Amino acid sequence: MKITYILLFVACFAFSQETLTVEPLDKTAFSGDNIVSVDNFKTQFYIQDNTFIAKRTQGDLKYSNIQLGNISSINTFNPLKINLFYKNFNTVIILDNRLAEIYKLDFNTLTPYKNVTHISTGSDNTLWLFNQDTQILELFDYKINKTRAVTLPIKSKVLDIASNYNNCWLLTKDYLYAYNYFGSLLYKIENDGFTTLKENNDNLVLQKDNSLFYRDRDTNNIIPISHPNLLIKQFFVTNEILYIYADEFLHRYQLKKK
Repeated sequence: MKITYILLFVACFAFSQETLTVEPLDKTAFSGDNIVSVDNFKTQFYIQDNTFIAKRTQGDLKYSNIQLGNISSINTFNPLKINLFYKNFNTVIILDNRLAEIYKLDFNTLTPYKNVTHISTGSDNTLWLFNQDTQILELFDYKINKTRAVTLPIKSKVLDIASNYNNCWLLTKDYLYAYNYFGSLLYKIENDGFTTLKENNDNLVLQKDNSLFYRDRDTNNIIPISHPNLLIKQFFVTNEILYIYADEFLHRYQLKKK
């Protein structure tokens, strides 16, 4: 029954003519190396010269740790526990909302050792980790050094990860997987060329080449987003606002659901 469902889902996506439109809001000049997110207070979180910056109206905050090399990824989903992943040193730094370091997690020193390639925020003191050696996604409590949940092994190359307090999405070369916080598989969709994904309120936005697609949590449909022809460097979604970094500008669009 599950296989039939997945096949029908993929077929529905492949032949659907429905599109999601966007309404332009504004654009602002931006020259950082890597935009991470913008919060409800219009604070811009980004990377410039391997320094993590929170650009605020009341003054910028900065964090840098050159001893750990280049920042591989940043997750600001929980503003009180922002995580910075330094893949080359197999280490995560947890920051508070003032970008002060509150926890350092060195996977090289743990028993058993974890060779981590992707991380994302979980609830409480947890992180979703993809362990390259075991090919397993796990929900790890870094305060007590305990794995709360694990998935079955993933056989294809992992491209991206996204999460919220309840669920985690793992995009691989072959499939998009969705898991709950028990590590149980919610659904599995064949990957039709997607390379990046972002999550917002259980909805997903996926990138394929220079096109974006929207997966609605209520309908389970994946539909194209009709947006201006921009060379997308990066994108993310906050409260149904689509941000696209292109042409040295950060563009904002309102997603228009029918």
